[in-house]
Amino acid sequence: MTAVFLQTRLNSVRLPRKALLPLEGIPLVEWSMRRLKQIEADCYVLLTCEADAATLRLNAARCGFDLFTGSETDVLNRFAEAARLYRPDWILRATGDNPFVSPALAAETLRQAEAAGADYAVLKEIPTGSSVEAARAGALLAAEAAATDPYDREHVMPYLYRHPETFAVIGGAPPEGYRSRLSVTVDTEEDYRRVARWAAGLTPETFSLKRLIAAQAEEGRL
Repeated sequence: MTAVFLQTRLNSVRLPRKALLPLEGIPLVEWSMRRLKQIEADCYVLLTCEADAATLRLNAARCGFDLFTGSETDVLNRFAEAARLYRPDWILRATGDNPFVSPALAAETLRQAEAAGADYAVLKEIPTGSSVEAARAGALLAAEAAATDPYDREHVMPYLYRHPETFAVIGGAPPEGYRSRLSVTVDTEEDYRRVARWAAGLTPETFSLKRLIAAQAEEGRL
């Protein structure tokens, strides 16, 4: 069983409430969810904190995502509690500030993880903000039980890849056409304006990361 877990919050310091900023009239977090819905999985869950749940509940429902609330600061625990509830074998983790997350790259990440017998996998040399992280649920629960560093608990996956002596970790190669230094994440107002230009005239279903990479390469911006 595979679960897509999307984490988001509204209290971003650099760009407050960025998850609700519109791209072609669609909130940024809904871009993320609608693109993640293209991944073949058994459940799709938006993970947030209690303070933001009421605001995000309708967004989740519109996109066919469950809504799960947990700790605001201990996000590793939030993921672990969701894993205990949904009981997946694999967790695909994404974040709500990445509207151009790639279903194709997510599928490839999981494929490589399963083929390698890994506990944790991520693709390298792809656009920042386009990927998911794949983790075995059992490994994530073991990390949650062991992690004491606040950084590990706030950022969910670092305990896994910072302990390769305990967990099987791989950084895979991207498929053809996806290697790029482009950034498609939204962290600042400048990021948002750039992503809004790239989203012009498109929907989460018609946007193509591969076409964007090719277009930027032709313009000499990569």
